[in-house]
Amino acid sequence: MRDTAREREFREFAEARQAQLRRSAYLLCGDWHQAQDLTQTTLMKLYAAWGRVSRDGNADAYARTILTRTFIDQWRKRGWREEPVSEPPDLPSDVSGAPELRLMMQEALMDLAPRYRAVLVLRFWEDWSVEQTAHALRVSPGTVKSQSARGLARLREIVEGLDSEGTRR
Repeated sequence: MRDTAREREFREFAEARQAQLRRSAYLLCGDWHQAQDLTQTTLMKLYAAWGRVSRDGNADAYARTILTRTFIDQWRKRGWREEPVSEPPDLPSDVSGAPELRLMMQEALMDLAPRYRAVLVLRFWEDWSVEQTAHALRVSPGTVKSQSARGLARLREIVEGLDSEGTRR
């Protein structure tokens, strides 16, 4: 019963403030599509903290803070801008090796330390953001970033040490 009231309260807030948040996001980034993405990300983060935010009573300020910080984080990454192309890239014509590659990658993943494996699976298989991964693993976003880099480096080492059948050389 309480969750239903909480969700209804959040939905009402989101519906009332979504247009305003999107306009603010547009002013930050200058692109309506990116503004919509920023708005959705902001609302997702706000929903995750809605119990605390609604108790504090200043949801508007909290939402603007999330929006601004999300924009700054994306801007710092500089990889957030999508580059439109006229044609999507061609898929490889020979996908016969795909099952073997998948098995080899799975074998390599199992050789990673559990923390690296968890970070890589959440970030790249589940396509979670750094923040979502950090929240799920109860670590800082910086820890997620460093463990992603170290885990990928270790995964490359493991894969380079495997032959085409997935066994160690």
